[in-house]
Amino acid sequence: MDFPERFSNLPEYAFPRLRALLDSHEPGGDVLAMSIGEPRHPMPEFVGDVIAQSLGEFGKYPANDGTPELLDAISGWLKRRYSVEIGPERIMALNGTREGLYNAAMALSPETKRGKTPVIAIPNPFYQVYAVAAAAVGAEPIFVPAGADTGFLPNYSALAPEVLDRITVAYLCSPSNPQGAVASRDYLADLLHLAEKHDFIVFADECYSEIWREAPPPGAAQVAAEEGIDPERVVIFHSLSKRSNLPGLRSGFLAAGPQSIKHIRRLRAYAGAPLPQPLQRVAERAWADEAHVTENRRLYAEKYEIAGQIFDGVDGFQLPQGGFFLWLPVEDGEAAALKLWTETGIRVLPGAYLAREVNGENPGQKYIRVALVAPKAETQRGLMQLRDCLYG
Repeated sequence: MDFPERFSNLPEYAFPRLRALLDSHEPGGDVLAMSIGEPRHPMPEFVGDVIAQSLGEFGKYPANDGTPELLDAISGWLKRRYSVEIGPERIMALNGTREGLYNAAMALSPETKRGKTPVIAIPNPFYQVYAVAAAAVGAEPIFVPAGADTGFLPNYSALAPEVLDRITVAYLCSPSNPQGAVASRDYLADLLHLAEKHDFIVFADECYSEIWREAPPPGAAQVAAEEGIDPERVVIFHSLSKRSNLPGLRSGFLAAGPQSIKHIRRLRAYAGAPLPQPLQRVAERAWADEAHVTENRRLYAEKYEIAGQIFDGVDGFQLPQGGFFLWLPVEDGEAAALKLWTETGIRVLPGAYLAREVNGENPGQKYIRVALVAPKAETQRGLMQLRDCLYG
């Protein structure tokens, strides 16, 4: 039997690779998982009540693009958060934001551009679905370094003009996973003007936008509106997983220009997996409530402070501007992860598993990603052990 070649060069996903690295070794202490970004703060208190009240709606097919009430709630949140007017007709609910980050490329990236193979630009390191989306649409992925020298954000403007002219989609994550870097308003404006000049779309992955240390990160749609950029130049993606500690709800949304959303919704009608109606009711309530988000941010702020104290003086250490990961410099990420596991029982993710090798270099090779998702006391214990083990 023949299988398609389009995904044949994908490396093993990060967590199977981590299991292969660690699981043949005994942990050196009480196991503490700091490898996966699964929020562990309390869910909003209203979740159970809303599901109970709408239980009967499990007996109905859900609204494919989102209930009118949910889309209205999201539109209202965008207005409050970013002072931008995006009507419900330009929004689509997602069954997990990963679905949207993948399927929007399927819907919007053309088969050719200027008679040539299209390019999808991807920051390196990156959330791995970006590369799978590029492979699925037959585009050439260009992995653009996002290291300390560029503020942990990709410098797309440094690409050759002939490459920029072939780009159909450029992914951007802000705050970035794994580094926690925030794209400034000027950065976003420059990228959006670059998109206009070279005729491509910015896919702005803003799933960590509500977890920040000093100031709310600006949004791509907000900057596009302020700069007078064509709304078709940007698609934004948001999630309740991190904002509301609801990773199991599998609820997010995307918002796009009037023509882009038509193409995305058309594909979703055939190939999507809409969110069950009671879960859409939970999402509607979550987007309308900020009290639980403020409390969530306070809990992360405590852990930012702890991390800053513990790693003070470690060469190359930077507190993230947003998100809930530390991107810690080490000599070798795999060796550091294995040492931590065998000497302390702490699981972290080698940075190389989140990046691709380009020209013989992997920009994640000398980093580990550490998730600050556990309760404060557990996080503090883990970070102190980590510091003693790797930097002591």
